[in-house]
Amino acid sequence: MPQVEIAIGGRTFEVACQDGEEQFLHSAAAMLDAEASHLADQIGRMPEGRMLLMAGLMLADKTASLEDKVRQLETEAANMRAQMENLQSQPAPAPVRVEVPVVPAAVTDALAEIAARAEALADQVEAR
Repeated sequence: MPQVEIAIGGRTFEVACQDGEEQFLHSAAAMLDAEASHLADQIGRMPEGRMLLMAGLMLADKTASLEDKVRQLETEAANMRAQMENLQSQPAPAPVRVEVPVVPAAVTDALAEIAARAEALADQVEAR
């Protein structure tokens, strides 16, 4: 079982851990040290036990807040999954038929005749 030396609040501790967990221990110690340093900056020097207790309580408070947030997000995710499953289980909407009106050939022929007459009149006016 490896012995790991960690520093928290300016104090050094030797702690045993399982093989392969050294990095996790250093990471946890760094978080505890950050809280202890914050306390030392605010309050000043205090007994080791009190410093560790206060730093641990501050981390526990942050952890509780994050756990609440995780529960809330898990609930939201479950609701969204339920809504998605509900939408996927519904049948596809029926296609909507769209009819485009067609201009009758008689109308296009009449417009072509009017255009031809207008051009003929324009030619006559231009000739005068």
